[in-house]
Amino acid sequence: MQLVPIGDIDDPRIEPYRAIRERDVAGREDAFILEGEVVLRAFARAGRYELASVLLAEKRVEKLMPLLAMLPATPVPTTIPMPIYVAPQAVLDGIVGFHIHRGILALGRRTPLPPARDLIGGLGPEALVMTLMGVSNHDNIGGLFRNAAGFDVDAVLLDGACCDPLYRKAIRVSVGGVLTVPFTRLRPDEDAVDLLKANGFRCLALSPAGATRLSEVKRSGRTALMLGAEGPGLSDAVLARTETISIPMSGRFDSLNVATASGIALHHLNAGR
Repeated sequence: MQLVPIGDIDDPRIEPYRAIRERDVAGREDAFILEGEVVLRAFARAGRYELASVLLAEKRVEKLMPLLAMLPATPVPTTIPMPIYVAPQAVLDGIVGFHIHRGILALGRRTPLPPARDLIGGLGPEALVMTLMGVSNHDNIGGLFRNAAGFDVDAVLLDGACCDPLYRKAIRVSVGGVLTVPFTRLRPDEDAVDLLKANGFRCLALSPAGATRLSEVKRSGRTALMLGAEGPGLSDAVLARTETISIPMSGRFDSLNVATASGIALHHLNAGR
């Protein structure tokens, strides 16, 4: 590894880390930001993405040396070591535009998403897929991927209205789950229900008005859990072509946060497995 000291917030070498919140809004094209030790450990274990560089606070270097040794030696096949930039806390804060108390950031490189048909077609006979439609909140996306990682979801499908799972906050909320669970996005001309059924998946659509209680559902074979955004939920067109399931509640509420609901449903679908 190569430790590179940074003493100037205007150093051009750390340009991708400058004004992070503004860059979050503008987008980073083929790159994404990792934040925190737990997320970086998940990145290292998953090995699914390329790492371009790391930016650390000086005070974190000694403790993080074992983790840094786990990271790939180079971002691409080259003799140039992957840079690990090290800066005093004040300089680090000046670079990113706010106090970064975790003291650790990294820049990952995106890989092309596989076609949805290829991703789910190659799964096993007892595969569990989570399909998300219209989920545009990054906290919810992060929570959904955290549950997917925790309950052995084999893949996640997202429609075009879902927000980016590799957004910095979504990765952080997922505690790195986004980096470990395979996912892809449906093309505008792809119908999720048709695609899943054509590949042998039983489609379970979670809705407050679901016809069957979750507790009565027994999982067998390829299964897809379908979830929509809070408020509108899944469309009538989706509900009409799937098995609808519900989580009965007491009191004046009839629904849960989508991430919470997914955790309950995934736990039930994994019971005894």
